[in-house]
Amino acid sequence: MERKPTKVTIIGAGAVGSACAFSIATQRLAAEIAIVDVNQAKAEGEAMDISHGLITMGSMDIHAGTYEDISDSDLTIVTAGVGRKPGETRLDLAAKNIAIARDIIANLKKYWRDGAVMVVSNPVDVITYLIQKESGLPHGRVFGTGTVLDSARFRYLLTTRTDTDIRNIHGFTAGEHGESQFAVWSSVHVSGMRLDSFCAKRGIVLDKEEIVKDTVSSGAQVIKRKGVTNYAIAAIVAELTGTVIKDRGSIFSVTSVLEDYYGISNVAISVPAFVGNTGVKGYLPYDFTEEELAKLRSSASQIRAFMDSLKI
Repeated sequence: MERKPTKVTIIGAGAVGSACAFSIATQRLAAEIAIVDVNQAKAEGEAMDISHGLITMGSMDIHAGTYEDISDSDLTIVTAGVGRKPGETRLDLAAKNIAIARDIIANLKKYWRDGAVMVVSNPVDVITYLIQKESGLPHGRVFGTGTVLDSARFRYLLTTRTDTDIRNIHGFTAGEHGESQFAVWSSVHVSGMRLDSFCAKRGIVLDKEEIVKDTVSSGAQVIKRKGVTNYAIAAIVAELTGTVIKDRGSIFSVTSVLEDYYGISNVAISVPAFVGNTGVKGYLPYDFTEEELAKLRSSASQIRAFMDSLKI
């Protein structure tokens, strides 16, 4: 049987959406990339600019599109929304971006036929929940980047403090993509060795509270200096895109609507999940410590309370 060419549709041609398109193109992850934006000229310009570099990437169809492109896409990536301003939390964005998300939902209802939907727009937990619940798509088809970026920042900070190759450091953060997230310290190891043992043998003393604080504030620190975060999230989106397109079933701490995950339901937060061609294909019942489970439930409660205040 002839294989269908792979297609990705990106909704939003701002700093994040365009960086995502570029990252996906440079890694040659799809045969076709459609960029959709209310500013059609901006979408056209981004598509043209990336296409002019195809001599280094190979043949791809990169173009400005419309919502109708969703209908035959393997993956739809939602980046549209108002960006976070200095001093503003991700949750402060909710009221502004919910209206934008509902316009996208209306078009998903109209054009979606198959494929996964990845949410990048902040606050990603709230927007992911909203799109999953109001679109009527099968459970798990909608997921958000969640704490995958935070986990990358976490590992980067660990490598700077242990003078170790980042490829040898593993671990993740979970919960909200925001202030109530937490580091899953029980998951951290260096080339198979538990972090505490590694540090003891190397004479390294870590300030774990400082590392978590710096992880949580990393995005705000970048925004304070350059006004937006877009390169790292674009790299994460490309990695997740490859996972979906190639149906790898890789485990990432993405956000999706949970149904009785350690008793947590009716809220979208990040936990280890198997990601493939249909989005979240299942969850890893990770062996959290009791302290970590308490933090996960607390984060879920905080997000749920916030959404209740928004009547979502």
